Amino acid sequence: MLKNRIAAARGYLAQFAVDAILFSDLCDIRYLSGFTGSEGVLLLDESGARFLTDSRYTRQASEEVSGCTVMEFRDKIPTIVSLVGEVKAVSLGFQPASLTVASYLALQRSMPDVRLVPLGPEASMLRAVKDDTEIRCLARAAEIASAAFHAILPSIRPGTAERDIAFQLELAMRTSGADDKSFDIIVASGERGALPHGRAGGKLVSPGDMVTIDFGAVLDGYHSDETVTVAVGEPDLRLRDVYRIVKEAHDLAVAAVCPGIALRELDAVARDYISEEGYGQFFGHGLGHGVGLDVHEKPVVSFRSEGDIREGMVFTIEPGIYLPGVGGVRIEDTVCVTANGCRLLTRVSKDLLIV
Repeated sequence: MLKNRIAAARGYLAQFAVDAILFSDLCDIRYLSGFTGSEGVLLLDESGARFLTDSRYTRQASEEVSGCTVMEFRDKIPTIVSLVGEVKAVSLGFQPASLTVASYLALQRSMPDVRLVPLGPEASMLRAVKDDTEIRCLARAAEIASAAFHAILPSIRPGTAERDIAFQLELAMRTSGADDKSFDIIVASGERGALPHGRAGGKLVSPGDMVTIDFGAVLDGYHSDETVTVAVGEPDLRLRDVYRIVKEAHDLAVAAVCPGIALRELDAVARDYISEEGYGQFFGHGLGHGVGLDVHEKPVVSFRSEGDIREGMVFTIEPGIYLPGVGGVRIEDTVCVTANGCRLLTRVSKDLLIV
């Protein structure tokens, strides 16, 4: 499996016309080598792959890394420079989003005769299509998170602080086998529901509030991501109608997923419906994003996206409407693209739930 991934990454050598590539993004490094630590780089050329780390991780790397030669460094930049010289590379691709400016400048000073080439956006799609092992892990992470949500439903009631709901949900996910939460859990109730990323605070849930809860679990490095908006008692009639609109936009988008359609076209399915219902200006973010070793990764599903949907991609569908001074609704599921459509990995029903 890792051998195939390295072979695919090696294709970037020709694509970007470089002799070697320095991978510094830790999720890409984990994907290519199996390394789960927090310090390392991977140097890939036509003849081989070399994983470099410091003494804290040498033993761990020797146990985890496959398909690469493990090497220990005392000083990272000089070791990279030495290896680039050994493989006789005169052009070196690098990941501009993860290589620090300081490291770039140090490499530039140390290798004046080597051309440093930033990898283009195509290289960010390395992990966009998941294999069966990844999909099973993503599904299990989503199952843990969804079960935890159902377990803490009784705590979503008037008088409970948002941060307490978040804490109980994280605890339930951990108790159920999650390694971690995917991100700081969002709990936004009442007027705070108009904040797309309203992290849980001290506000107490009130009767009639709509409560948006965005959560996920991490399992073996893979993340889940799901958003549920529930009503605590009978909601305001306008927000009930907003829920109907967001749910319909969500359902239309899920039904439209299939290999070959443009990512921006899928975004338009939900966005156009929300606009037709008069709320287009209140849906500002993209429809979704890839989920995997990062909770936000390629592909991006938005009105700015380039490229098409491919079988095996895993991404979220999360339309929302956010009304300042009133509240908001977001509904999110994570889907896996199949040959003829998609299947939901997240498990909580998105019919309006009144607790």
